[in-house]
Amino acid sequence: MNAEELMKEATKAAENAYAPYSKFRVGAALQMADGTVITGVNVENRSFGLSNCAERTAIFTAVNQGKKDIKGIAIAGPDAWEPLPPCGACRQVISEFCPADTPVYYDNGNGGFITSSVGELYPANSLMDMAEKKS
Repeated sequence: MNAEELMKEATKAAENAYAPYSKFRVGAALQMADGTVITGVNVENRSFGLSNCAERTAIFTAVNQGKKDIKGIAIAGPDAWEPLPPCGACRQVISEFCPADTPVYYDNGNGGFITSSVGELYPANSLMDMAEKKS
């Protein structure tokens, strides 16, 4: 699956977001090594600290299904007016399951998307640096 197709899956997933407070829907799509696509959405709570981002929802769903080999991540925000990279908490979780060269595509807020990588979004990843030194 190419980047455009993965972004379409993320945009489609955003339709199911639960965002009654912010009205800011986000969808994420993971391309897995076996070819499957796993999606997630943001799920808000009136206590905002208990809300969950689309990226983490997708990754947690993948892990629940026994899948951890993520080959690409797309994040779409149909309500975004500016670029929508993953938040800090999501970057931390993404770094747990993805090597630095994993592509990350995210909404540019203007009908397109930006292409990046886990390493570009999280350059000082001591967890990954330690794992690479041990191998």
